Amino acid sequence: MYRRPLQAAVRHVVSATAYRKALDPESCFARALVARQQSRVSTPCLPQCRTLHSTPQLHSVKETPQHTEEEVGAFTKLIEAMGFTGPLKYNKWKIKIAALRMYTCCVERVNYDEFFERCSLPDTLNSWFLVAQLHVWMCLVRMRQEGRAGKYMCRYIVHSMWEDVEQRSKIMGIDATHRKEAMKMMTETFYAAIFGYDEGVLSDDSVLAAALWRNLFNRQCEDPRQLELLVEYVRKQMQFIDALDGEDLLLTGEVKWRPLVEENAQSILKVVTPTYNDTGL
Repeated sequence: MYRRPLQAAVRHVVSATAYRKALDPESCFARALVARQQSRVSTPCLPQCRTLHSTPQLHSVKETPQHTEEEVGAFTKLIEAMGFTGPLKYNKWKIKIAALRMYTCCVERVNYDEFFERCSLPDTLNSWFLVAQLHVWMCLVRMRQEGRAGKYMCRYIVHSMWEDVEQRSKIMGIDATHRKEAMKMMTETFYAAIFGYDEGVLSDDSVLAAALWRNLFNRQCEDPRQLELLVEYVRKQMQFIDALDGEDLLLTGEVKWRPLVEENAQSILKVVTPTYNDTGL
């Protein structure tokens, strides 16, 4: 809320400055002189009545369609400002079930033993959590692209993760005091990793490798080939789940991960579409 008055003041100053420049006699005279000089130049290869069209976009680059923010009413904005969630495109209960399924895909469809072996990670609860949070983060990045329903789903993906971590720590026999301290440390690690991975995926491979070295390897990786393997893994996974249909993800939560070491690199181009029944289950 504190940003709105500041933004309004900045817009007022910018608009007033532009208005003064437009009324400045010297600037008006300069623009008229340039327009007169341009009108004298004729192109012999084109007819005079033809209008030229130029665009800064490269036609050889395929533009990715950007998600448009869902328009909501004033009442929905009010209740969401109070911390509640307004009406969504899909049933909230179905989105919660899909969120639980998506988290389950992060746990049951990832070969953790291969990660531990190839990345020289100890077989501990913390190592399992570091690998799991990497895949949860990739799911969060994908679902944030689906507007309000996707952001609502992200909340329950993270909620399912913390419930699972707590249950696993109880099964391992960790007492309540140490479990509380471990949960606090994992929470700080998770949100720090989120910021690092977000910066890395939007930057070049060196920044992403640094984020993986800090968070996944805990600054203890001495083999650059392991970092190279993980950078390639994250890039191809993000490309793969980016191609999945958003509506299918909201209704099913089904994600099939690519293997850590790709045997057939061309197989990543074939995206399997999940199926669901009329009730979205």
